Amino acid sequence: MQITEDRLLDARGLLCPMPVVKAGKEIKSLEPGQVLKILATDRGSVADMPAWAEDTGNELIEWHEEDGVFVYLVRKGQEA
Repeated sequence: MQITEDRLLDARGLLCPMPVVKAGKEIKSLEPGQVLKILATDRGSVADMPAWAEDTGNELIEWHEEDGVFVYLVRKGQEA
């Protein structure tokens, strides 16, 4: 199943914790159920993004690595 993102965040070249910080700001502009695609090159994001998504009530749909770039698809959860 192909998932289409509603917004793209390019966090390539940023080091921890900036990919997560920027993702947090960006996802606030989305409606619940919309998908944010995040591109990151920081290897720390492999641990940080799943933890951030779980802590904030968002869903990490999938992630993978493409040519040294980590690609994350996060669905915004329901706002409290």
